[in-house]
Amino acid sequence: VVADLSYSLSYEIAEDKDAYYLPAFISIATSAGLGVRWLIQRAASSRLRIWKLYVAAATAIIVTSGTAFAANWPFNNRRHDFIANDYVENLFSTIAPDGLLLTQDWQVASPMLYAQEVEQRRSDVKVVDINLLRRSWYFNYLNHAHPGLMERSKEKIDPYVAILKQWEQDPGAFNRNQELTRRISMAFLDVIQSMVRNEIKIAPVYIANDLLVPNQTNGYLTQWIPQTYQLVPQGLVFNLATDQIFHELPDSHLQMRGLADGTVRFEKD
Repeated sequence: VVADLSYSLSYEIAEDKDAYYLPAFISIATSAGLGVRWLIQRAASSRLRIWKLYVAAATAIIVTSGTAFAANWPFNNRRHDFIANDYVENLFSTIAPDGLLLTQDWQVASPMLYAQEVEQRRSDVKVVDINLLRRSWYFNYLNHAHPGLMERSKEKIDPYVAILKQWEQDPGAFNRNQELTRRISMAFLDVIQSMVRNEIKIAPVYIANDLLVPNQTNGYLTQWIPQTYQLVPQGLVFNLATDQIFHELPDSHLQMRGLADGTVRFEKD
């Protein structure tokens, strides 16, 4: 428990953090089971009548599990929690067949990955997580999920993956060499620009609004997109339009179950 808490409390990725406490929870649950066993053994050694032994054992088990159940049930009852599902549905409802969606929001990419790979829904939508493009294994997944997308941008993807693997093997070399850092940054941008330019010829391309907020790693991208394309809002995404004419906005019918109707209980923050 101490080792697990020492690691988990220093872990910085907020949306992953809870899972790292599982070893501590398992250890505590095992200890609780041993505690129940100890109570039963104490009752058995006290020469009580047999029915009193069963009462003591049942009471210990009920109190231990009942306390945990009552304390955690309001937060762990997910039967009215449709937030992730509705988020995906709201996105899918505005994305045309074979459309490309670029995002760097894990709360978009993660449930969409589940919907497409597990539930086999809207496999035609090409969802690309910009952050995961900084890992070479992600290109193996994209080759499996969207081979056409990868083939159309192969000319830019192959050189980028090659230098990306160099970075994965020795990140320090890139920290010490500004030219290597510039090369991998430009190759990264080339890949995304190639994907957008090639896919927009055959189907609409969309971005999530998180791509409009610059940070230390996507500054070039957040400048290039609005300078090159008109951003047409459609539901929860922006459609990249190649013209500058006015576009009528489609009616958006968003599902928002659980967000503010009181059916899902949230922490105070």
